[in-house]
Amino acid sequence: MNLRILPSKEHLARAAAEHFVQASHNAVAQKGSFTVALSGGSTPKAMYELLADQFRDQIPWPNIHFYWSDERHVPPDHPDSNYRLANEAMLSRVPVTPSNVHRVFSENPAADAARDYEDTIKKQIGANPRLDLILLGVGTDGHTASIFPGSEVLNETEHLVAAPWVAKLNTYRITMTLPLLNNGASVVFLVSGADKAEIVKEVLEGPQKYPAQMVKPTNGELIWMLDQAAAKELRRSL
Repeated sequence: MNLRILPSKEHLARAAAEHFVQASHNAVAQKGSFTVALSGGSTPKAMYELLADQFRDQIPWPNIHFYWSDERHVPPDHPDSNYRLANEAMLSRVPVTPSNVHRVFSENPAADAARDYEDTIKKQIGANPRLDLILLGVGTDGHTASIFPGSEVLNETEHLVAAPWVAKLNTYRITMTLPLLNNGASVVFLVSGADKAEIVKEVLEGPQKYPAQMVKPTNGELIWMLDQAAAKELRRSL
């Protein structure tokens, strides 16, 4: 695991954007395309805005296929939609190929949306899909993507996408499962803010009990990018 601690949220967003640019060039050079799973939240949003602005001309946009590591069970124009966040911050502002934007059809029944999304991923990438870059966050309860503590999705071994009921939120979510997340070539957690400091410490230095700790790429790199506020409780540092 590669731990990177940046001085501020702004530095974190820039470091993440630089990683995105490098990963996209490497993948396109090797195989002609780049596959990335986006996440929601304010930290990746800052990165998306940088990619669409300062890094816009450094990115092979037409060669990128966009996916989502998880999605809320809401229509794409809903304020809570992870697709909407990424679209407004980045995708609508850059020359992407529309057919390369693979959103979750989260306006449909959750189970149908999950099944259809898994089918889409397999059709686009292959029966054993390996995403080039997967972006994740961590909640204060230790969840990542939409895999929450105690979720049945923690034990999923067959399906690549699932639609768990999240009791604490009283809603369904659509999420990539651990078999797909752990097959990623580069899996990057982006975490900022003092409110995440305690869970970051527990996930990175404590006993195994949180979903975020189960993200362990089998043949890829795992990177945690933190700002100083999120890293303040850690014993180790760079």
